[in-house]
Amino acid sequence: MKYKVLNFLRQTALLLLVVWTVVSLVTLLIELVPGDPATAILGEQATPEQIQGFNKTHGLDKPPFFFSYNSEKGFVWNGADNRYLDYWKGVLTGDLGNSFRTNRPVLGMILARYPSTIELAIAAMIIAVGIAVPLGVLAGTNKNSLIDNFSSFIALLGISLPTFVIGPFLVYLFAVKLEWFAPTGSANPEDIILPAVTLGAALSAIITRMVRSSVIEELGEDYVRTARAKGLSEKTVIYKHVLKNGLIPVVTILGLQLGVLLAGAIITEKIFNWQGLGLLLLDEGIGKRDYRLVQGCVLVIAVTYILANSLTDLVYRRLDPRIRLS
Repeated sequence: MKYKVLNFLRQTALLLLVVWTVVSLVTLLIELVPGDPATAILGEQATPEQIQGFNKTHGLDKPPFFFSYNSEKGFVWNGADNRYLDYWKGVLTGDLGNSFRTNRPVLGMILARYPSTIELAIAAMIIAVGIAVPLGVLAGTNKNSLIDNFSSFIALLGISLPTFVIGPFLVYLFAVKLEWFAPTGSANPEDIILPAVTLGAALSAIITRMVRSSVIEELGEDYVRTARAKGLSEKTVIYKHVLKNGLIPVVTILGLQLGVLLAGAIITEKIFNWQGLGLLLLDEGIGKRDYRLVQGCVLVIAVTYILANSLTDLVYRRLDPRIRLS
């Protein structure tokens, strides 16, 4: 029991360290970007009084960090009254600040779009697994056959084509030519199909190759020969024993790829005008230099990625109780 508590505390501390590092690096990069947020948002015609009022409203009149560099004095200590510390004080109390452009709470803007991105990521993973697992099992149980070669070709094709190629192709084929779906938008339930397929294509290719390799490896194990000797059907051997053990590396990929899907959804959401977190980050945050919104989006993506990895650890134990985290 004591070991489990210590292990939990160690993992929690490590995860918090990762979140702090990611957001701190993003904050540093934002501060290094040339330009003035007040001028970028208010326009070149803004008066000095308007810029001063904007900076005071959003706390931009304070120094960015604990230290600042002066060409004459070198590094200067700014004390605790700085934007970096103020931001983290807000994070710890659930306040991510207000948008520079709309003055709306950043957390509210993110929560309004976040479910759409999660919905898209989950749909993409379902499509990827639904395609990859059967195809990978067929390839693994028919090594070096025509089915195996075909699945390898499909996997290679899926990995090679980026989302900004697959997305417009699907729009042209299924929305423009066949008119089965709307080309953009997220108003109707069926609108999720094309962006989900776009996101899930590359992931399905990766999973197909992993399932194939895992099945081939597991088929050579002693427990498979024992199961066959007991008279179990080949279907039972494959889907009840081989696939269960072979899914462990696949779960690893799925847990890690959730964060990748959230990041990759930025391009996909832009192509399909999907009203999710990625489009919010790209159009309202980066596109309009709303740095406070960028910080909030990155923080949420980092936390989601970490939670996905933690969930992956729990699934490990479910699939194979022998696995213990060191």
